[in-house]
Amino acid sequence: MNRITKKLREDGKLLSIYFTAGYPELEDTVPIIKALERNGVDMIEIGLPFSDPLADGPTIQESSTAALRKGMSTELLFEQLEGIRDSVKIPLIIMGYFNPVLQYGVEAFCSRCADIGIDGLILPDLPLDVYQEEYEAIFKKYGLQNMFLITPQTSDERIQQIDEASEGFIYMVSSASTTGAQTGFGTEQQQYFERIARMQLEHPQIVGFGISNAETFEQATRKAKGAIIGSAFIKFLTKEGKEHIDQFIKSIKIPV
Repeated sequence: MNRITKKLREDGKLLSIYFTAGYPELEDTVPIIKALERNGVDMIEIGLPFSDPLADGPTIQESSTAALRKGMSTELLFEQLEGIRDSVKIPLIIMGYFNPVLQYGVEAFCSRCADIGIDGLILPDLPLDVYQEEYEAIFKKYGLQNMFLITPQTSDERIQQIDEASEGFIYMVSSASTTGAQTGFGTEQQQYFERIARMQLEHPQIVGFGISNAETFEQATRKAKGAIIGSAFIKFLTKEGKEHIDQFIKSIKIPV
């Protein structure tokens, strides 16, 4: 069973952390992964830096640019992750844009992911119909789950299509804006959360965009299975470094 599916079946609300590979320092990727697991994070999204990250807010854009300048690449990320499954057991997901995957070669990319022990991919700019027509068979061949995004503007019909096509979780974008932390969720976002909950989708939802602290984590997970924190964690890394990751995780969700 895929590690994502297994994790989603566990009791409790899940905390997923996103960070940019190769940031703050080029060799920080694996130490950050190990520290996150050690401090009780349920899943990790490893950001593959890209030169034109249109959906990302300034914090993730800046971290991506910095990692690329230091020399991060798709091949280097794979090299860094070799042997990661000797010590890390929680689900690992690579999140990024489709262009680097296409440049690497979709089947070659998926094959490397499978060899390393990656459980799934999140590629926000890969349309559902294109995925199903051209790439789904390759993903399934290598045991990779592809997570799709929904937003407040996504129609019920489209959401049902995504639910039918999904295997792991549905990435529930909290708003139509770019990524970034916020202080709380407004009435419109709360109504969106309730709307999705009423649909009783087959696959659980993990909320992303705008989660930055214990309050927004709690709000996001009232109706959903879990939440993803990205920008707030990267800001913390920028300020405090990877040595104090335990402080950040404890401020969101006390490890069990």
